[in-house]
Amino acid sequence: MVKRIKLRTLTIGGLFTLFFIVIVTRLFWYQVWNQDFWMELAKNSWSTQQTLTPARGTIYDQNGEVLVMNAPAYTVAVNPSLIQELKTLDKLVEQDIDVERLIVQELHKVLGKPENELYDIVRKKSTETGKYLIHREVRNEGWKIEEETAQKLRDFTDSLKEKTKQQDIGLYLMPEVKRFYAKNNLAAHVLGYTDKNGKPVGGIEELYDEQLAGIVGSIQYEKDRMGNKLPKASEIYTPAQDGDNMYLTIDRTIQQYIEEEIRKVYNEYSPHTITVIAADPKTGDILGLANMPTFNPNSYWDFDNERAFFNPAVQGGYEPGSTFKIVTLAAAVQEGLFDPDAYFQSGKIYAGGRPIHDVNTTWGTISYLEGLKRSSNVAFVKLGFEMLKEERFKSYIDKFGFGQKTGIEIPWEYDGFVQFQYAADVAAASYGHGQIKVTPIQQIMAVSAVANGGKLMKPHIVKKIEDPVTGEVTEREPEVVRQVIDPNIAKQVSEYLEQVVADQEIGTGRNAYIEGYRVAGKTGTALKVINGEYDSTRAVVSFVGFAPVEDPRIAVIVVVDDPQKYWEGGGFVSPIIFKNIVSKSLRYMGVPTSHEMKPGEPGKSEGPIRLVTAPNIQGLKPHEAKKRLAEQGIVFQTVGAGKEVKRQFPAPGEYLGSGQRIYLLTDEPENLKMPDMKGKSLRDVMEIASLLGIEVRIEGEGYVTEQKASTDNGKRVVDIKLEPRRP
Repeated sequence: MVKRIKLRTLTIGGLFTLFFIVIVTRLFWYQVWNQDFWMELAKNSWSTQQTLTPARGTIYDQNGEVLVMNAPAYTVAVNPSLIQELKTLDKLVEQDIDVERLIVQELHKVLGKPENELYDIVRKKSTETGKYLIHREVRNEGWKIEEETAQKLRDFTDSLKEKTKQQDIGLYLMPEVKRFYAKNNLAAHVLGYTDKNGKPVGGIEELYDEQLAGIVGSIQYEKDRMGNKLPKASEIYTPAQDGDNMYLTIDRTIQQYIEEEIRKVYNEYSPHTITVIAADPKTGDILGLANMPTFNPNSYWDFDNERAFFNPAVQGGYEPGSTFKIVTLAAAVQEGLFDPDAYFQSGKIYAGGRPIHDVNTTWGTISYLEGLKRSSNVAFVKLGFEMLKEERFKSYIDKFGFGQKTGIEIPWEYDGFVQFQYAADVAAASYGHGQIKVTPIQQIMAVSAVANGGKLMKPHIVKKIEDPVTGEVTEREPEVVRQVIDPNIAKQVSEYLEQVVADQEIGTGRNAYIEGYRVAGKTGTALKVINGEYDSTRAVVSFVGFAPVEDPRIAVIVVVDDPQKYWEGGGFVSPIIFKNIVSKSLRYMGVPTSHEMKPGEPGKSEGPIRLVTAPNIQGLKPHEAKKRLAEQGIVFQTVGAGKEVKRQFPAPGEYLGSGQRIYLLTDEPENLKMPDMKGKSLRDVMEIASLLGIEVRIEGEGYVTEQKASTDNGKRVVDIKLEPRRP
């Protein structure tokens, strides 16, 4: 009996001891070993932390004009729980006031969001509790709306509150900040955009997101159970650091010139894409960069054409065609292989086992300088394939930066390629065809090297970065990648390229001629490969050049991919775009005119000259137009017998080349025949054919001696025979 009592006592005592040990162990675990966790949990119950959002940096052009800034905005939200409560409120039901229906109808009218989607939002329930939610944003149409739209909803809310006698009707506008692109689609591919979640996409916005975004701050303080800050409570304040401001090399005015020109051509010829880049050849600063099609960063969601977001200026590779002959020419001159007065047999050559033809096989034996002016493929196969040979030729291609990224501050740059697997590849590359893909940014920098004395520059979009608090500025200095050719060689090449433009009879770049300035450049036409074969009716047409030759201030490349009506003017648009952009830009920059020179004789001076632009004579009677043009000393030709000038070429405001005439159409083009062109140059024929929408088939060189009109599959055609001497 005593033993049983002792055993029970020991058992109970042991259990109490074990219980005590467990309690002490748990207390030790909670209070000592895991104290940080419980301290943090307790701290969260009586303290709070708020995030302080920094202001995203402003983006300016090189002259301080705002391109991108932050602007006030509002996000539309609803309270489904309250809206459903008001929908069933007796006194509102008696008055036949359906709050839900009225809100949905107004949001549909103001935001354009479908009503069925709006009903889903205002009836949204929690998946956990099954109760109506108390907060739901109206995305995407109601996300970060502008003040004008927000005011319409404020007016509606006030009206509905008055009508229902309710202080809250479940419709709210929450203040936000949105990214505002001050010039809409201007420089869209340079700037990029921020999406509806604030994520930067493309351009400067994406590449410099870290600098533009700034650093998030915070404020932490003690609070009561209602969330109010306690009196005399301590606080920890970490200020937000606003994002840096960016000043670009882009000049808003030059950018605008570019976009105006390419928009006109895009609307008229409907190409796949158009790209233009303007650069300062001495520094590598990009003065303007644009593509068509494009988009508006303020409303990017309205553009469903994927091409609008693609940036072919840096992302697109293409066969350059004859603009690449500049590389072959520069290499040949540097190596002492180009003799402008030496002669060769043009027309056709075999290289790498394949025949290569000139665009015209009747030129006969001509000089290499004439071959350059006419853009003879045979001449450049001889220079690149036969004289330079593969190894030396490839070394210059590499030096000029092809097959390598330039490092421009725009994301997703394509590096292109140049592949020499067979001898035929080397021959084709010498005139810009074959296994070669380049980007417009590579080409403009390569040509800038010729313009600036032989230095390949790294292109820059960002000029300087400014700290908005301290005002500290970090300047971007010009960067020389390498010396490609000697300065004196670059000068010679520039003067040879000048003759391609200045020679108004045979120079393929003559449409880029700007009276008053010395212009150097080269045209390019690369037929497109369709189903594995070159299509003679579809091409990438381009022009690259710079001005003035004696002191280059601007270099521009124009690439038009697959213009429609190719043989009716679409193939001639690139040098005209170049001419209009460069002539306006030089005057805007205050660049003095060069001395007058005779076509084909660069550098010879005969005194100052005056730039002339085509006046607007559309809508005038023929005799009024003739009088006005005669007073200005402008040569003209009237086509048709109508009583009013319907159209003119060149268009109003475009610069006129030396001796260039204005054509006046007094009837609709389809009602007019090709006038007698005997004695006229090929340039005259092509200009008026473009105006009338007539395809031209050419035989020979020189001036028109015969012409014959016909139709081919419903298209108007004129066959032109040219001979070296005027009839």
